Amino acid sequence: MALTTSLAGRVRNTSLPKSHALLPLLEAVVNGIQAIDARFGDDVEPGRLSIRIRRSQQEALDFSHVGPGRAVLKPIVGFSVEANGVGFTPENMTSFETLDSDHKADMGCRGVGRLLWLKAFDRVTVRSAYEDEVGCLKGRQFRFSVQGEVEPDGEADAPAEVGTTVSLDGFKRPFQQSALKTVEAIAREVFEHCIWYFLRPGGAPDITVADDDGAVSLNSLMHDFVYSDMQRTSIEVKGERFEMVSLRLKSSPRNLAPRLYWCAANRVVVEENLTGRVPGLYGRLKDAESSSFTYVCYLSSDFRDSHVRADRTAFDISERVPGTPMIEDVSMNDIRESVLKEVESILAGPLSAAREEGKARVHEFVSNRAPRYRPVLSRLEQLGVSVDPSMRDQDLELLLHSNLQKLEAVALAEGHAVLGEAGSAQPEGYEERLARYLNTVTDINQSDLAAYVSRCVGPSSEGWQG
Repeated sequence: MALTTSLAGRVRNTSLPKSHALLPLLEAVVNGIQAIDARFGDDVEPGRLSIRIRRSQQEALDFSHVGPGRAVLKPIVGFSVEANGVGFTPENMTSFETLDSDHKADMGCRGVGRLLWLKAFDRVTVRSAYEDEVGCLKGRQFRFSVQGEVEPDGEADAPAEVGTTVSLDGFKRPFQQSALKTVEAIAREVFEHCIWYFLRPGGAPDITVADDDGAVSLNSLMHDFVYSDMQRTSIEVKGERFEMVSLRLKSSPRNLAPRLYWCAANRVVVEENLTGRVPGLYGRLKDAESSSFTYVCYLSSDFRDSHVRADRTAFDISERVPGTPMIEDVSMNDIRESVLKEVESILAGPLSAAREEGKARVHEFVSNRAPRYRPVLSRLEQLGVSVDPSMRDQDLELLLHSNLQKLEAVALAEGHAVLGEAGSAQPEGYEERLARYLNTVTDINQSDLAAYVSRCVGPSSEGWQG
């Protein structure tokens, strides 16, 4: 007996966080790129894909992105994605009508993109043209909605050329309010989501994002935001191979922080801030030519392709795996640690310079504003304290205080261990360990004394040298 699938039920059970409000649009864009690949192969130069933002002409105006010299934005009610790809061939149409289709599974497709369309939009209209077996143009157009499912949309117009236009209409308010608003922001979101296509040999087709007031070419973003030098490396984690593409971004108002993009099926799935995850990696770095850049890394692998969730918003991989020799599963933390180690190697020069700059910032702060840390400063540096040179004084004070507490805890544990060994049969190296412990305690006491004097003297102690 054949099973019956409910489209309404599948859409209801499909997850789409409001923070990923543009994911249905991104799915349509990726489908368009893949259709262009299917038509033109490695030569994507003739490929064209345009994204049109449609805004309401009647609803209330959106003032949330208004700034000096910027026009008031009307709410977004829908998008259209037009691509001159292979079109909705009979095979593609059959796949569209089959939920959870495994068509294009080798490209990481899960057959759920159209469910995301209906999660965020009331209805979808598809108009397409394709070539049949003898090279004749055929037209196809239909509507797609939860209520009507797949319905023919009248007689198809005589097609002029091969390609498809997907119209996403009726942007549902919760997603509309959470989505990016401007052409520039949406273009950047599409660019970052699909950047793998721009990095691959042969590049990406010509892609534009436009509304009634302007247009942005995604291909120009590659030049505007990314330096020409790119480094491709690979790491191995418990027998699984991961590919890393490291980029040095130019001036980027949205990406002020270094980031790691976890990718699957040529798409960005998870975005992770790397600030402070590697000592010296804070904000922008400088290369040998003193050019300022923001580091980002795109991580991909067959392993991640096979473990991405159907909605492509996360991975079915444990954050950590218990440290049992019998367990060889790869965890997110295993991958992350290996990536950070490789990042530290890739950015060795710029990171070294950033650490020296951070060290100078700490010394200047301690000398002029926080003399209590002078006696223990070298010990704090041995603990691996690394700071952002642009850190505020208040935040730097809190960081130093936190690490001083760690130093005190380590000294306390060492004191218990050393003094517990006092007696007639002292182990080898005992005197050296005792002296080291006493020196640490002396420095900590001097720090406490400096703090006491600073509090007693008050503001006039600023600049006190100890």
